[in-house]
Amino acid sequence: MPFAYRNLALLVCAQLVFVSASVITVTMGGIVGSELSPTPNLATFPVSLMILGTALGTIPATKIMQAIGRKRGFMGAALTAAFALWLAQIAIQKETFWLYCLATATTGITIAFSAQFRFAAAESVELSKAGLAISLILVGSIAGAIVGPELIARGDTINPNAFIGALKMASILFLCATVLLFFLKIEVSHSHDSTQEEAEIRSYREIASNPLFLLAVISGTVGYGVMTYVMTATPVSMHVVDGHSVADTAEVIRAHVLGMYVPSLFSGWLITRYGERPIIAAGLLAYVVTLVAALSGHEIMHYTASMVLLGVGWNFMFVGGTTLLVKTYRASERFKAQGLNEFAVFGTSALGSLFAGSLLSLFGWTTVILSTIPALILVGILLLKYRNIRID
Repeated sequence: MPFAYRNLALLVCAQLVFVSASVITVTMGGIVGSELSPTPNLATFPVSLMILGTALGTIPATKIMQAIGRKRGFMGAALTAAFALWLAQIAIQKETFWLYCLATATTGITIAFSAQFRFAAAESVELSKAGLAISLILVGSIAGAIVGPELIARGDTINPNAFIGALKMASILFLCATVLLFFLKIEVSHSHDSTQEEAEIRSYREIASNPLFLLAVISGTVGYGVMTYVMTATPVSMHVVDGHSVADTAEVIRAHVLGMYVPSLFSGWLITRYGERPIIAAGLLAYVVTLVAALSGHEIMHYTASMVLLGVGWNFMFVGGTTLLVKTYRASERFKAQGLNEFAVFGTSALGSLFAGSLLSLFGWTTVILSTIPALILVGILLLKYRNIRID
């Protein structure tokens, strides 16, 4: 299947670009927000709007790609992202908080498209290799985790304001990604269904009635939501509250993003060997240890340890959940089921991000961390409840 290898290579490169922009926004968003916002409670609002933009863009993204194809959808998203970063530059130059918020929200909408790189990868290979394909796409994020902070570190070589310089360089990367995505060719290479089943597309309720579909969605939703919630609060807690430098904050975020994506080097293989549910359980355990590390102190080592563990937990829960998800619906239902999953995942992440800044400002870091416990308990209950159900 020659097109599969080409698709995976192109998607990995595109993932690199989108992740680097996401890391830039997460790293500088809270800091820029604290400088431009009219009140400290809105410091994380730009980052929250990026997540909210992603949540609101999930259903339209799936419908647009269903109508015009994944390639055109991905290319349009890359061009729009380049425009959004240019808008962010103008906002910082003019010190306009709401214009910067518009830029981050637009960036978030484009991420709703790039979030489906993993589904495009899964559709390019045999169903049995879906986990490997999904984890390979996330491997591309390792480079993005390195490139994003590096662009901030070297931004002052392009512009006296390092953030503006980083945005300029990232815009160029998006233009390059647009060209690469032109060569993408998507062909669904596997099917779950017979010809008769292909003609029938079930309702959202019917799709969601599958307990393993529910487990997959909840795993991805909690995994992504908790990660975003804590990650959004971290730069503000580190830099604004605890007084750590921008450079140290950027390094901790870099370590976190590497923690998110480096496990992709082996998480796909682990899923193929042991199954999705044990890997989701391992991710849940990593989150429990994250809470312990985060509550141990406010030094750089505490933030670093908790952020790395948070990344590892996210990878196992998200990749495990996504791999389980693609095995629970018919091929003809893929856009519908994927859209429902993406809306749940990124909608919850948006809410978590919105609340993170306010809770941090009002109650402090400890409350932010402890408030994640109920969601983790929910995943644990579902894993136990559905541990013996087989995939049809």
